Amino acid sequence: MQSRNVSDYKEEIDMSLVTSEKMLLDAQKSGYAIGAFNVENMEMVKAIIAAAEELRAPVMLQTTPSTIKYGTLETYVAIVTAEAKKTSIPVALHLDHGSSFELAVRAIEEGYTSIMIDGSHEAFEDNIAVTKKVVEAARPNGIPVEAELGKVGGKEDDLEAETDTNTDPMEAKEFVDRTGISSLAVAIGTVHGFYLKTPVLDKERLSEICNVVSVPLVLHGASGLSDKDVKECIRRGICKVNFATELRVAYADGIKKLLQEKPDTFDPKSFGKAGMENVKNLVKNRMLICGCDNKVL
Repeated sequence: MQSRNVSDYKEEIDMSLVTSEKMLLDAQKSGYAIGAFNVENMEMVKAIIAAAEELRAPVMLQTTPSTIKYGTLETYVAIVTAEAKKTSIPVALHLDHGSSFELAVRAIEEGYTSIMIDGSHEAFEDNIAVTKKVVEAARPNGIPVEAELGKVGGKEDDLEAETDTNTDPMEAKEFVDRTGISSLAVAIGTVHGFYLKTPVLDKERLSEICNVVSVPLVLHGASGLSDKDVKECIRRGICKVNFATELRVAYADGIKKLLQEKPDTFDPKSFGKAGMENVKNLVKNRMLICGCDNKVL
């Protein structure tokens, strides 16, 4: 598999962040996946970028609407941009599960370099309409757009699916053709959050989608999946794997362990360092599973 020089990525956009487009196309071409990690604070940003730098892996950092409500678009752009400037690793800042056209546009204006618009809870034609509108708004700035078709079970922010509705391959082809998206998140039996029982993934359906859809495919709900399942999905065409819930748990567990061992700790920096170490170790493990390590010279 051919590695990319960091300058190949940095030429994409005139700032320290890069777009996700070349990352995902390279992954699609060479048969690995980009790890996409949800961040909640400065410490998680630092931990993920440190892991990426150690493994020489391109990386995507993501924020959901609820995280943005907590910290604001401007704050996360500032934090991620500042940390990205310190590294030679390509870093993209992605809006995860964008809940409206207005939020997507605001994210682009503030400096996000990758956008997801999630119209999967809408009817097929309505999903196409809002997705196409975001693609058209993002195109002048060269920002790639991810969308979702089918419903991934579980809960992500304020969006909840009680039952799974897996992606139809021919609908996926039509959706991509009509919207012009850069990547597509598919539903094959995964859920957001942790699994209450062993997941049964429709991997044959994933292969069918990959055979008729040209753009890179995205797997949501990877927290709690077995390493074997993730690797098999990548082999069948997944080019981006999202990790969120397990990172939050890792960060919290680091702090809990510190407080158990040193209950008198009161310095917030000590809490941050404990959480960061857990997150960094988990991210490195997930990057190795995705096979995106050593892809940057």
